[in-house]
Amino acid sequence: MKIAGHPVHPMLIVFPLGLLATAVIFDIITLSTSDGKWSTMAWYMIAAGIIGGLLAAVFGLIDWLGIPSNTRAKAVGLWHGALNVLVVLLFAVSWNLRRPEPAAPSSLALTLSFAAVVIAVVAGWFGGELVDRLGVGVDEGANLNAPSSLSGKKIEPSGRVPLRRAS
Repeated sequence: MKIAGHPVHPMLIVFPLGLLATAVIFDIITLSTSDGKWSTMAWYMIAAGIIGGLLAAVFGLIDWLGIPSNTRAKAVGLWHGALNVLVVLLFAVSWNLRRPEPAAPSSLALTLSFAAVVIAVVAGWFGGELVDRLGVGVDEGANLNAPSSLSGKKIEPSGRVPLRRAS
């Protein structure tokens, strides 16, 4: 889904990612200073990040449904989306655990948030793979079956993987 030629999903993800990552930073500040006001702010940021994440997910799902079946892009997109849903769920549970006393989150609430950020980094890598390697949402002639960026195989500007010549 695009507005003025630009995909909506990448425009929206910056908000929940920024809010949720900053919430974790604020929790770290609380742990190092024992000042609960930072975790209270984190609680509000998590709420806003969850809402933003759900909104971004709607547009991500629309984009994913438009990827042809039986392509590497479809599989990578599924991992990207599933991991991001897990991130939002972990933050939602963390937020709920914090509700009784936002200034003093439990160890479990903090652990869930910290784990969610690690998973978000992996999910973000999959998103980068979709855009940067496979060209989803960037080029109508995208190579939806390009090999993983971890494979070390180069992709020509045409989107084809160059053949290796026997030496």
